[in-house]
Amino acid sequence: MFKMCGIWGTFGIEGAVSKTCTDCFCQIEHRGPDAWRIEQDAREPRVVLGFRRLAIVDGLHGMQPMRLHTFPRTSLLCNGEIYNCKRLQTQYQFPYETNCDVEAIIHLYHKFGIAETIKQLDGVFAICLVDGEKKKVYFARDPYGVRPLFKLQDDELGYVGVCSEGKGLMGLKLKSSKSSTLKQFPPGYFEQWSILENGKMKLDYTEQYFKPGMPPKFEPFVSDNVLAGMDLKEKTARLLEASCRKRLMADRRIGCLLSGGLDSSLVAALVVKLAKEEKLPYKIQTFAIGMGDSPDLIAARKVAEYLQTEHHEVRFDENDIKAELDNVIYHLETFDITTIRASIPMFLLAKYIKNNTDSTVIFSGEGADELAQGYIYFRDAPSEAAGHEESIRLLSDIYLYDGLRADRTTSAFSLELRVPFLDIQFTHHYLAVDPKLRQPQDGVEKYLLRSSFDNSGLLPSAILWRHKEAFSDGVASIKKSLFTIISEIISERLQDENIKYEGLQPTTKESKYYRYIFEKTYPGQHCFTPYYWMPKWVQVSDPSARFIKHYAASSTIDN
Repeated sequence: MFKMCGIWGTFGIEGAVSKTCTDCFCQIEHRGPDAWRIEQDAREPRVVLGFRRLAIVDGLHGMQPMRLHTFPRTSLLCNGEIYNCKRLQTQYQFPYETNCDVEAIIHLYHKFGIAETIKQLDGVFAICLVDGEKKKVYFARDPYGVRPLFKLQDDELGYVGVCSEGKGLMGLKLKSSKSSTLKQFPPGYFEQWSILENGKMKLDYTEQYFKPGMPPKFEPFVSDNVLAGMDLKEKTARLLEASCRKRLMADRRIGCLLSGGLDSSLVAALVVKLAKEEKLPYKIQTFAIGMGDSPDLIAARKVAEYLQTEHHEVRFDENDIKAELDNVIYHLETFDITTIRASIPMFLLAKYIKNNTDSTVIFSGEGADELAQGYIYFRDAPSEAAGHEESIRLLSDIYLYDGLRADRTTSAFSLELRVPFLDIQFTHHYLAVDPKLRQPQDGVEKYLLRSSFDNSGLLPSAILWRHKEAFSDGVASIKKSLFTIISEIISERLQDENIKYEGLQPTTKESKYYRYIFEKTYPGQHCFTPYYWMPKWVQVSDPSARFIKHYAASSTIDN
């Protein structure tokens, strides 16, 4: 049923199944190592669809491009998880032919059309749907961009391509006209394209169907009647638990990333609780990473002992950073400073999980800082309205930064990531709360979220109320920061510091090195990183939280 995969398609290219195209398709093998398929449409030879599959449930029935006997001229590529697939089947009496969740998309499309279809989906997805009868092609991406999608568009030559990662289209980009564009398809949007008589493509329209905080258009997982008798904190706890519950479905083993901070600890605690209720036949594995005596390792160990998980501690050193730094930039497809720093330990942890365990479905706490005003700089928000608007901005762009980091570092090792904090019903609830209640309270970020679980027994109080730790600092040794180690490595490697680039100009040795490595694989693609992630309302020259006056990292966790 649920799967992590890579999708790839080209439309309007003459001689579409070329060596260039097949080489491009091979660039996303890591997203789906279990099986692959590439097909050329017999009636529309300029339509080519490719699929890389990591099986989670449903054997070969989940292979794509998906076509149903009822709709033989409709082809679907989808990297996604549709959590309300069974509910949709019951609601509309769809005659399912497979056990695959994404089958619901085809049935919805033929019943309601593309616009209503996308709005009915409770899940995460990157979709390419081809209607051969109407000669239409549709692209769509989930509300927060949890699942990645890139689009190559060349209006001069009349073709378009899509892929889960930019690297899968770079070979075509280099052979395109000067007017072509390659960039991420924006979250919360869908597009309709027409296949013309000459086989070329024409964009009909683009529509935004979602903005952060909008209510679900589908029947919610937890009904309003159930929530009606609860107070604010009860609703918050119930909806986050429900978000974790709907994401538990998988035949492959489930694990949790665990830094020992609030977000990952809450998710791990809820997954452990629900796994027991669902009687999963194994212990939940938790994974922590750090250097030497890092604060994250200490805190994560305390959480794992409390939850009685099968815990794995991964230690890394300067040699690991030296070995993988360039690979991290390649997989991330960005030159953003803070994203790369935070991705190094996550990349190394994903590598460990892949090589040493049987966990494939990985839960993580991404999205909580953006949604719940968790970054330290939120203490400097000039007003509650400004804090709310900053949350909306961060959530709108999360696919370019933390969301990108979470997807690329795990998919590099064929792991499937699940992020409960970016659930549509949960984010709608949280962003509808009085902005004043979502601000830091008495110097404590995410006060509402913490207090919603205060008497639940899910976590020790010291963890539930642990101060905010910058991830790239939390994993580092107390003796030497990750920032310092990276700087020393780059000083040894960087040769020419005076290269001029299009778009953002790097100004430090670190940023110059990141851009140099990025340009090796993605030349001219400065649009992949529209701006450097930086804290707002504070005057700092570096994105790390350690440069903000409120930062107060600690090496110990009090009892």
